[in-house]
Amino acid sequence: MMDVKPLTIDGHTFVAITVELPYTTLLVITNDVGYVMCGALDVDLLNEKLSNRPVVAGRAIGVRTIDDLLHAKLEKITNTAQKHGWEKGMDVKKALLLIAD
Repeated sequence: MMDVKPLTIDGHTFVAITVELPYTTLLVITNDVGYVMCGALDVDLLNEKLSNRPVVAGRAIGVRTIDDLLHAKLEKITNTAQKHGWEKGMDVKKALLLIAD
């Protein structure tokens, strides 16, 4: 099953995506600038193999729901995310607000 819903954070709209896969659930909160995902995100691939793409992304681990993801800390981020003020250990909600429209 896949669920896509708008998510409002301090008046800014994001999209929350939940994809139920066998033995795991993929979680994403995104907007037009970037996104935060669960542990399935391969940040190293984005930084190393796809470095020509300016992807603003971060990963949080140990999350099972969109609410968990929203209240987690960034475990790993892309190089481009750093240019938007994101830091490892930052609250996901705070990071998302830094890329809000």
